[in-house]
Amino acid sequence: MGGARRAGAGWQGGPMPLYEERLGVPRAWFWLAVMLGVMTAAVLLPFGPAIAAGGGAATGAAAAGVLRAYGGVRIVVTGGELLAGPMRLPLRSLGLAEILDAEEAFLWRTRRADVRALMLLRGYVPTALRIQLHDPDRVAPYLYLSTRQPTTLLAVLAFARRAQSPGGMEVG
Repeated sequence: MGGARRAGAGWQGGPMPLYEERLGVPRAWFWLAVMLGVMTAAVLLPFGPAIAAGGGAATGAAAAGVLRAYGGVRIVVTGGELLAGPMRLPLRSLGLAEILDAEEAFLWRTRRADVRALMLLRGYVPTALRIQLHDPDRVAPYLYLSTRQPTTLLAVLAFARRAQSPGGMEVG
């Protein structure tokens, strides 16, 4: 569920993306929605089987909707900007980028985290990309992006930066 897509696959918002990744929740999490629906039906059973079935189905559907919305956040790179969930950053404001393995990503989202940092954090995604920010309008020192494809995202960002300006992006 989720993952990197090729450019243009299902994109509806503006310029053609160079990279798109949806950070969907693990499929096993939807069993939580099913179990919540079953438990709700069990609680409502004294009120009748129709009410129990309706309440269980409604609760399960609502829980599945919440999980889908939580996992619906996207990382998109277009020619001139990086869209990460609700954040919209021009590529020129991005600095040195670092790929974080599972252990480093855990440290950067816990003990090493800066409260001023911009984070698109999903704990179920083990790897991440940390990008220094050089934007005078923001006090955030870096951007932390949970991503299942950190190497690909870094390569696409470097490509987009090179295409945008001859200076390019530093890779760390």
